[in-house]
Amino acid sequence: MDFSNQYAPEHLILATESWKLLTAGIINAGSVFLGNLTPESAGDYASGTNHTLPTSSYARAYSGVSVDSFVKKITFQHITPEGIKNIGPSVEILAELEGLHAHKNAVSIRIKN
Repeated sequence: MDFSNQYAPEHLILATESWKLLTAGIINAGSVFLGNLTPESAGDYASGTNHTLPTSSYARAYSGVSVDSFVKKITFQHITPEGIKNIGPSVEILAELEGLHAHKNAVSIRIKN
């Protein structure tokens, strides 16, 4: 966690069943994805903590830089087996439409397992 906090990743994926033991030590990160069933692509396409879709024309719904842009915050997400089955197919479709095959596969693998 020391290295991660120094690096301050935009996306931190804790693909472990022991993620609860690590979260208290996270000081610097953008979005944190907890457990083996929570891929970054879920945040990109479904849960809303990373990106707003569609990625183009977002200015129709949101403004540019605001005071909130300067607030330090860390978001945490955890997806259950039922959750990945429910949102996974939608994430796969959106990732495919953007041509981001690795994002789609990150979900596909988790749904199959």
